[in-house]
Formats: sequence, C-alpha cells, structure tokens
Amino acid sequence: MSVLDRWREFRRSQRAALEASYHSHVEESTPVPADLLTDVLPGLRQQLEAEEGGGRDSDVPGNGAVLEGAGPSGDDLPSPNQRYGRAGRPLNRQSPFYMGFVGAIGVLTALLLWHTLGRLTTVLTILVISFFLTLTLNPVVETLTRRGVKRGGAVALVFAGLVLVFALLGVVVVPPVITQGGQLVQQAPDWLDQILKSRWVQDLDKHYDLVDKIRSEFNKKITDSGFLSSVFGGVLGVGAAVVTGIFQAFTVLVLTLFLLASLPRVKHAAYAVVPASRRARVMSLSEEIMRRTGSYAIGQIAVATVNAACSWIMMTIVGIPYAAVLAVSVGFLGLVPMVGATLGASVVCLVAVFDEPRKMFIALAYYVIYQQIENYVVAPRIMQRTVSVPGAVTVVAALAGGTLLGVLGALLAIPVAAGLLLLYEEVLLPRQRRH
Repeated sequence: MSVLDRWREFRRSQRAALEASYHSHVEESTPVPADLLTDVLPGLRQQLEAEEGGGRDSDVPGNGAVLEGAGPSGDDLPSPNQRYGRAGRPLNRQSPFYMGFVGAIGVLTALLLWHTLGRLTTVLTILVISFFLTLTLNPVVETLTRRGVKRGGAVALVFAGLVLVFALLGVVVVPPVITQGGQLVQQAPDWLDQILKSRWVQDLDKHYDLVDKIRSEFNKKITDSGFLSSVFGGVLGVGAAVVTGIFQAFTVLVLTLFLLASLPRVKHAAYAVVPASRRARVMSLSEEIMRRTGSYAIGQIAVATVNAACSWIMMTIVGIPYAAVLAVSVGFLGLVPMVGATLGASVVCLVAVFDEPRKMFIALAYYVIYQQIENYVVAPRIMQRTVSVPGAVTVVAALAGGTLLGVLGALLAIPVAAGLLLLYEEVLLPRQRRH
C-alpha cells in the first residue's frame, strides 16, 4: 500500500469515527430485580399494576416499574437505574475544535513551565552548586564514618575544615590586595604626571591640543548630572551585586551543610520512587556516578593545590611580585579543566613581564616543564581512581558546559560526561546487544 493510499484510508477512518460520534448514544438499561421477577412470575405483574391503580399517571422515576409501550416519550424518561438522567453522547475527540483546544492547553502549560524554570534559574544554580559540593565532601565524610566517627560529627569536622581553609585564603589574599591597592592609589598621580610628561604625549598636545581637550571633557563630565547619576547608579549596582553574591555564597554553604548531613535520607527518598524491580540497578549506577563525581572534584582540587604551591615557591625564588595573590589565582584557575592551568601561567607571565622581562622567560620555562610533569606524573597518580573520560569527550564536554553555564558548566562538564559514559556502557550497549 502506497503512502497516498494509507493517507486516504486514515482520512476515511477519521470521517467514519466523526460520523459515528454524532449518533445518539443509547445505553442498554440493565433490568432491575422487579423486572426479572415479573418476567418469571406473570401474576406478579398484574398485582403490581393493580397496586399502582393500573395508571400510567404514576410512572415517575424511582417507582420500581418498567415503562412499557411508552414509545418515543417513554425513551426520554429515565429508567429506575438512571435516576439523574440518561448519559449523553461522548465528546468527539476527532473534532477540530476539541483537538485545537487541547493542543492550546498543552502549549500554554509548556510556556508556563518554561517561564517558571526561567524565574527559578538562580535557585536551580544554587541547588546544583550545593549538590556538587556535597558530592565533593561526601567521600571525606564517609572515610571518617568508616573510622568510627558518627555522621554528624564527621560533617561538623569537614565543614569546620572547609571554613578554616577559606579563612586562611582570606588571610593570605586580603591583606596583600589591600596593601597593593593602597600603593596603587598613592602612585596613581605620579604615574599620571609621568604619562603627561612623556615625549609622545607632548607631541600629541603640541599638534592636537590633547591635554586641554581631555581636561575640558573631564570638567564637562564632572558637572553633568546625568553622567554622575549613571556613575553612582553603576556603583550602587556593583555594590548590590556584591551583596547578592555574598548572600548566595552563604546560602550555598548552608544548603551544602544540610545536604551533607541528610544525604543518606535524601538518597533513600529518591530511590524509593524507583520501581522495586529496577531499584537495585538504579542504586548501583547512581552510587557509582556520585562516587566518580566526588572523586573527580577532590582530585581536581588536589592537582590545583599542587600547582598553586609550586607556583608560589617559584615566584618567591625568582622574585616575581604579588606571589601570594598570583598563587591563589593559579589555584582557582587550575580548577577549570583543560585551559585553567594555562590561564594561570599566562597571568603569572603577564605580571612578570611588567616587572622584568627576564623573570617572564624564567616563569614561562618553569610552566612548560611543570605542565609535562603534571600531565604525566601528578594528575595520573591523583586521578587514577576517579573518572576515565576520553580526550575528545573531555574537550567537547568542557566546551559545551562552558558555553551553557560558563565556569560552572566547565567544572561540571567532565563528571557529567563520566556519568553519561557509565550509562552508555552499562545500560545502552547491553540493551542493544540483546536486540
């Protein structure tokens, strides 16, 4: 049968269903016990008619009698088992109005869900970050529980250690930033005078009257109320963003603490939704995915920490300024897969070249050698029990995650890819082999 014949057959069946739905819907009435008795015992029918006065006037709903010979008018009256009237004909599901109405309701529901998810983007992001941090810290908590520490105490110890690490980072980073920022503010006028007295600025001022134009433009902007309001509005916006970021970071920490303390109950509640016939397999696959995710995060933090420590030692020996701040920057950038270590090395070399070009070449040579050691010695030893993702999948996952969610997406890309690979190997391939 050709495609055209199939389409004609489909249209013919649709028209038949549409015509059938327009016919009156008549239900066969089920005889009540009184009808059955009168069919078996004819004398009982006469007795019932005598008690009713033999009149058709008393044929009202609910009197237990069966209407005989009522004709068309008798069909309109409800029988004893249809006290509230006869059922009408069903809705025509092939009707264009019905299909259009139901389709419009579905589209509106989808738009409502999409709009709701759009408004919950920040909440979902906080939840994802908290869950990722929970999976990162959970292996440490389970190690402590296996050694006899109760889960509440283990969570408290791990969380206290996390707060201590951030406090140490604040002690290391904040004072140099404040000191160096003050030095920058103090040296800014001298740098401005040096720039204005430089030869090329003097030549530009001689030919184009550059300094006077800059001064007049600056005075005009200072006296412009619109410019001042926009500047102060931008400053207030930055301040609001900083306050919002601090509040969100605090929310992430608190939510991570609660999730870490109640993770076994959360997993049990999630597994209870799965059908019992598939629960064991879902539990084993989920536990392996969460183990890989936590192990990957811990391994990546360890690799970035080693990179930051070695960079600080190198910068201290070579004499590159701002060694502590740059080391912390290298550590945080090292958390980004693939390109993080290269970005950290670029920042260090950029600062070194402004201080002294010779230091830049030394730092560049150091990072070229260190990258080889990290790729072939440090990372394989640390990552040997974590995830195993092919290089091409790693590149694609990191690019896709970075495009969708920025730095957060790049951090989550590789463990997500590892989980998908596990499902591919353990679920999809065996099912394809069976078919």
